[in-house]
Amino acid sequence: VKCCNSYREQPLLNLSPRRRYLPRPTIMSKLSAETLRDCVQTILTLSKEKERKFTETIELQVGLKNYDPQKDKRFSGSVTLPNVPRPKMKVCMLGDAKHCEEASALGIAVMDVESLKKLNKNKKLVKKLAKKHNVFLASESVIKQIPRLLGPGLNKAGKFPTLVVHGESLAQKIEDMKSTVKFQLKKVLCMGVAVGNVAMSERELFVNIQMAVNFLVSLLKKNWQNVRTLYLKSSMGPAQRLY
Repeated sequence: VKCCNSYREQPLLNLSPRRRYLPRPTIMSKLSAETLRDCVQTILTLSKEKERKFTETIELQVGLKNYDPQKDKRFSGSVTLPNVPRPKMKVCMLGDAKHCEEASALGIAVMDVESLKKLNKNKKLVKKLAKKHNVFLASESVIKQIPRLLGPGLNKAGKFPTLVVHGESLAQKIEDMKSTVKFQLKKVLCMGVAVGNVAMSERELFVNIQMAVNFLVSLLKKNWQNVRTLYLKSSMGPAQRLY
């Protein structure tokens, strides 16, 4: 896919001569398509040379600069990628009777209000629950009770449930959750998010990574000036320098 990297390459809008102008470009991407392809090809080649008993996840590792986590506003944002990076992501439904039934039919772990009450706001048990699953979904009637039933544990772990209402497809909601990645600045200037896996095609990985990087850059106060390094790494493979 050819991207417009300069004003000359951008087509003029089809307007009257007086109103003809060049559209203002969006944030210029400094990500080299060639470097990205090379990194993806290297990771996929290495994964085939020594196949594992599980599907390796490919992670985008980010190093930031010119940011002070103590003073600057900590950003947080989520983007839904076109291809599911972690198909085996563990999802848990904190639901009412109907949602628990639907989730069970889809093979998803479920907990109703009675099960949540049994945790008795025990910090260790809530922390264990948060570690056991990657994301949580909750019915409207249950999500209001989460702070009272579990305390701040899930919120502290960055896993507060996503609301699911009756009438929307639970299967589609779960698929969307598996496709969503979250960038969040905490106390350190580095972070990592899953952007794919070694079972995906080069094209699928290319599109996912490009979208994830562009979204991350849009969250930064000075865009690319805040990016120190970008690496791609599979679960068991060496890191590949992307930027």
